[in-house]
Amino acid sequence: MTRALALDLGTRRIGVAVSDAGGVLATPRTTVMRSRDRTRDHATIAALVAEEEAAVVVVGLPLSLDGGIGPAAAATLEEVEQLAAVLPVPVVTHDERFTTVTAHDQLRAAGLDGRRRAAVVDQQAAAVLLQSWLDSNR
Repeated sequence: MTRALALDLGTRRIGVAVSDAGGVLATPRTTVMRSRDRTRDHATIAALVAEEEAAVVVVGLPLSLDGGIGPAAAATLEEVEQLAAVLPVPVVTHDERFTTVTAHDQLRAAGLDGRRRAAVVDQQAAAVLLQSWLDSNR
């Protein structure tokens, strides 16, 4: 396995997580604040892919509770297509249902208060997503 980078695409922030080189453990990496320029946001992601030497990008797909593709998932799939056109590595999606809830629970259990949780929840959600993807691909 090689290093993977995960994205939790939000409207205001993009949570980023990376795996270790062996593809076993996901770690929160950073939060990218959205600009009003998607091309610039994608260039920032491309720089992270290069910096981390990622071989794949995993994007959280916000499916509906019934597993269907609603408006949020459709918007994500559109952005995934755009990312795939500019990134030099494969871009795949993975079900992200409940990742943010799980991330909040983990951060609360770690003793982070609301403000500190808010600052890192997106990257923690990306790590939860990535860990799920890594585990399912072993």
